[in-house]
Amino acid sequence: MGRPGAFVVAAGVTRAAYEALRRVRDPRWERVNHAGRSVGLYAGPAVALGAAVGTRSAPGALAVLAAGACGAYDDAYGDERRGFRAHLAALREGEVTSGAVKLFGIGAAGLVAGALLKERPLDKVLAGIVIAGTAHLVNLVDVRPGRAGLAVLGLSAPGLLSTPLAAAPMGAVAAVLGEDLGERTMLGDTGAQALGAAVGTAIAAGNGRLGLAVHAAGLVAAAVYGDEISELVR
Repeated sequence: MGRPGAFVVAAGVTRAAYEALRRVRDPRWERVNHAGRSVGLYAGPAVALGAAVGTRSAPGALAVLAAGACGAYDDAYGDERRGFRAHLAALREGEVTSGAVKLFGIGAAGLVAGALLKERPLDKVLAGIVIAGTAHLVNLVDVRPGRAGLAVLGLSAPGLLSTPLAAAPMGAVAAVLGEDLGERTMLGDTGAQALGAAVGTAIAAGNGRLGLAVHAAGLVAAAVYGDEISELVR
């Protein structure tokens, strides 16, 4: 499947899933946004499904669905703790938080997907860091309507030159971006992390070792910075 086909399939599956899911009223999937409006998180599972189908790639689908599942767990059962340090501290005390589930679940899925994408051991590890790190980055910027979606479009566009995998997250997010910007839905952790994993898979697939190393370093730095900010606003 080429780039236009991947875009269309991802957009179509996302839209169909979103229209079906938003008819379901479940309090666990309703949130009050920054403006005090009640909105549903139904776009999250929809983009996860659309991006997974649109990738037409086993590593990509694995990473997207795993990231989406970990995000869904956090959306449904998460607490207010922020930052890796807070969740790791809770883990040391014997409490497995939703943040820890995301950290280890998405990390493991990223490494498995990276191992499937690349041949050499170092490249496998770097690819895993890129996939998991991009999932975290997109979730990190999801603080206002449309920001995660616009980040996905911006991060994916350059990748279209090297791999059709970049078209899937673009198609998925395009299908619901209007509703997200219009504050009629939210991606939540489910959607942001699934889309980020899809973008990370495309980046990993389209880059050699040097590109992987540069992306991995930047993502690790962004994660550390984001964790510092989370500590400040707790």
